[in-house]
Amino acid sequence: MIVEALYYRIRLLMHRHKESYSAFYKMLGFCPHRISLYEQALTHRSAASVSEGSKTDNERLEFLGDAIFTAVTVDYLFRTFPDKKEGFLSNSRSRIIQRETLNRVAAEIGLDKIVYAELRTVAHHNYVYGNAFEALIGAIYLDRGYKRCRRFIIEKIFKPHIDLNEIIHTDANFKSKLVEWAQHYHVDIAWRLDGSTVDDDNSPLFKVRAIVGGREGMPATGYSKKEAEQAASRLALQQLHTDAAFRDSVLHAPVEKDKENDDFIEKTESEQA
Repeated sequence: MIVEALYYRIRLLMHRHKESYSAFYKMLGFCPHRISLYEQALTHRSAASVSEGSKTDNERLEFLGDAIFTAVTVDYLFRTFPDKKEGFLSNSRSRIIQRETLNRVAAEIGLDKIVYAELRTVAHHNYVYGNAFEALIGAIYLDRGYKRCRRFIIEKIFKPHIDLNEIIHTDANFKSKLVEWAQHYHVDIAWRLDGSTVDDDNSPLFKVRAIVGGREGMPATGYSKKEAEQAASRLALQQLHTDAAFRDSVLHAPVEKDKENDDFIEKTESEQA
């Protein structure tokens, strides 16, 4: 094991991106075996090269890493809080895997400094680093297996960078809060996709409204449907608490359902638990 670790460390230092991967060694706590996976995990589609007809960006690794990180998060919460109910575990999971948390963690471990991206502006592209973090998890999983990947997440991410006490006492899941409000007042709730566009860097932007009791909330945008739903839910909650006319119209108007409207991307009935 010692000889193998030494071999991979020497190989790593001889790589053409040795400065970046020296930072990777410090970040990971181990030497990558298949360095190409980590190089791909760092590559945003804006900087991707084309090889044999396909782009070598990090989107597939991001898809895989998202699933692995979520699975480890659920397992960790389940074992850490043996007496907590499903609702608590679900909300805690959502707060950990939300984009804001992943963006922050990516910056704290230095991932934002070694991502390959060609973006004209980074002010509204922080999601790039959260996506790269998920891609990194996917790369570790493929390179070193689930056990090593789980150990990295717990030892290098959860313990130093995620304060569970702060997370469980901070309710930033606006969508869940809106659902709870709707259930309390026996009001139907849905989220409608009002279209999508692209920004200056050709990144997709989704426009979503929360439909509360048949009444449209203010529109919100996000770089994913989930992000847009959270933003739309936050605006709807603000309207319900500050706009008496809107709140009264929601509580007293009959609900109009459009079952054939394909733009409804998610619906939660008030009768569901």
